[in-house]
Amino acid sequence: MPNGTATGGAVLDLPVRRERAQRGPSVRRNVTRALLWLVLAAGAAVMLFPFAWMISTSLKPDLGIFATPPQLIPHPFEPSNYSRVVHVFPVWRFLINSVIVGGISTTLQVATSAMAAYAFARMRFRGNNALFLLYLATLMVPFQVTIVPLFIEMKYLGLIDSYPGLILPSIVSAFGTFFLRQAFLSLPKELEEAAFMDGASYWTVFTRIVLPLAKPTLATFGIFAFMASWNSYLWPLVIISSTKLMTLPVGLASLQGEHFTAWNLVMAGTTISVIPIILVYLLAQKQIVRGVVLSGVKG
Repeated sequence: MPNGTATGGAVLDLPVRRERAQRGPSVRRNVTRALLWLVLAAGAAVMLFPFAWMISTSLKPDLGIFATPPQLIPHPFEPSNYSRVVHVFPVWRFLINSVIVGGISTTLQVATSAMAAYAFARMRFRGNNALFLLYLATLMVPFQVTIVPLFIEMKYLGLIDSYPGLILPSIVSAFGTFFLRQAFLSLPKELEEAAFMDGASYWTVFTRIVLPLAKPTLATFGIFAFMASWNSYLWPLVIISSTKLMTLPVGLASLQGEHFTAWNLVMAGTTISVIPIILVYLLAQKQIVRGVVLSGVKG
């Protein structure tokens, strides 16, 4: 009987032991997940704090900027800073210039990058890989190195202080060619081969088969190109001298005075310039994720 009781007790303890064994990994998994969420939340707070401070400063009165200790929540609120910056500087003109330059530059950049990428991905010719590597090597050359030759070229072409002078240097992109080439290489070749057998040309295959299949990647690169053009500062600063052609970054820089800077107005103008980019990114999140996955580029 004692042996039977002991054996019966051991059998009864098996479900309890199994439950404890299963509970251990579950608890560790929950703890790990909680720590991961804390780390992500801390990283998000660090990333979002500058934006919060920018908005806070844009709503502060003139003397509130230098208050000690600094205040994240302004008191009192000064939403009139936005109307002031619009009346003091032609912000809407800067905004229109940025939209024009960004839209044309993005459209041409996507077009030229897509055609070059398809040529490198599908057309076989002598020196294909060597030429592509040489093309990629231009990514290692800083833009600051080429800015003087570009300025001289624009001067000889008579494009100083003009929209073409702003746009022309940005209509090609080595990164865009690489990015789209990776996407085109991931597409099934059988579809293109079937079209060639039916008598289609390279242009027909490119425009009617390849581009529709690569829409997410094209949209993703288009967003990247538009954001780069929207935030461009150095080239517009060099090539533009008249206020009527200034883009937002250059126009906002002119808000800074020689002896005094109204930082609340600067931050109000900066907030206005950031809102379109945030809206574009939020509306195109899914396209960006799909485009990066399709391209096969991992960061």
